[in-house]
Amino acid sequence: MTFDEYQMYARETALYNTPIIYPTLGLCGKVGEYANKMKEVFGDNNGVVSKEMYNSLLNELGDVLWYVSACASDLGMDLNSVAEVNIEKIRQKK
Repeated sequence: MTFDEYQMYARETALYNTPIIYPTLGLCGKVGEYANKMKEVFGDNNGVVSKEMYNSLLNELGDVLWYVSACASDLGMDLNSVAEVNIEKIRQKK
């Protein structure tokens, strides 16, 4: 699946009344949930990612991706372009 395909499918599930605000706040919350789970990995499990935690992290990252996609859509951006611009920026820093 390409980023653009993902964005199209994700957009079909975007049901909210406050463009950019809702997905931005949701993104912040989901990044926080992901970070908290990583804190558990290092604080409670000596850095070992169990199968259960792996699945939980996978789900949180999926939620992060959904919110990134929603933010991009609300701003009239496509995810392929976001990814391309990001890779070019990283390459220039390297």
